Amino acid sequence: MYKNAVIAAVVPAYKEEKMISKVIETMPDYVDHIVIVDDCSPDATSEVVGRSDDPRVTLIRHEVNQGVGGAIITAHRAAMDLGSDVNVVMAGDAQMDPDYLPPLLDKVTDGGFGFAKANRFYAPESFSGMPGYRVVGNIVLSFFTKLASGYWNLFDPQNGYTAVRTEVLARVPLDRVAKRYSFENDLLIHLNILQVPATDVPIPAVYGEEVSSIRLSKVIPELLHRLTVGYWSRIWYRYVLWSFSPIALLLFMGLALFVLGVGVSIWVMFQIAGSVVATAATVMLAALPLMIGTQMLISALQLDIQATPSSPTFSAFTHTQ
Repeated sequence: MYKNAVIAAVVPAYKEEKMISKVIETMPDYVDHIVIVDDCSPDATSEVVGRSDDPRVTLIRHEVNQGVGGAIITAHRAAMDLGSDVNVVMAGDAQMDPDYLPPLLDKVTDGGFGFAKANRFYAPESFSGMPGYRVVGNIVLSFFTKLASGYWNLFDPQNGYTAVRTEVLARVPLDRVAKRYSFENDLLIHLNILQVPATDVPIPAVYGEEVSSIRLSKVIPELLHRLTVGYWSRIWYRYVLWSFSPIALLLFMGLALFVLGVGVSIWVMFQIAGSVVATAATVMLAALPLMIGTQMLISALQLDIQATPSSPTFSAFTHTQ
């Protein structure tokens, strides 16, 4: 146990026969359960895990590949069945340093947060050595994830080194969470809908010699679709269905006025192209909705940022072994 909490390490694994033993061997003693899900690996990942004599290990093998998110969801459910209080995700390639597990666990065991995640980019020098396109990609992805999830206080959304209280997971509709590369992003959206306080923990990344098999041509459209659908789902549940918030009013009216202004502006440009002189009233008819709509959208954004659920609300674990 760790600070009176039963800890389960959730380990998704796909083609990790070379590194999975290291993950098991370096797992700290205070971790009570190690739930490894082999996501239909074509190699000997399951066989290597099966040879481990660590009594904490539980092995589950998917007969059909479900993606990293699907493996994590399966492991979360199994860990909760084992009676865990906190689940921490540890990659099967040993790229998540267990020495940094205590700072992550502290946030959810007695820090009052329901969810905590690692942030690799906690200082300017964190980006050193990273190609420029990856730096830009991480910044852009982080912004869009902030916008979609409503967690404006979080960065580095693709970092899967996370800790979550199982009482929070029990409220999340896991069947509806994305199962592939956008799992982390979609989980944040679901957590925000439930208004779970979340925080970042500065943890440096551990890079090995593994070569990423991610195909950007497939991942980027999936991420954009998931973030778009997730954004509107969050707005609907948090600001419309459960309480008709001024955020929803400003957002919808701002969008309507902005679209109206764009439409009138296009019409005015066609008129000018046809040698029709635009009057001051015509120009104002286009400019006024654009200006008011933009101001409403900015106000909705400001209120959404202020509504970020980041204040600790959970109590510390008090039960004993």
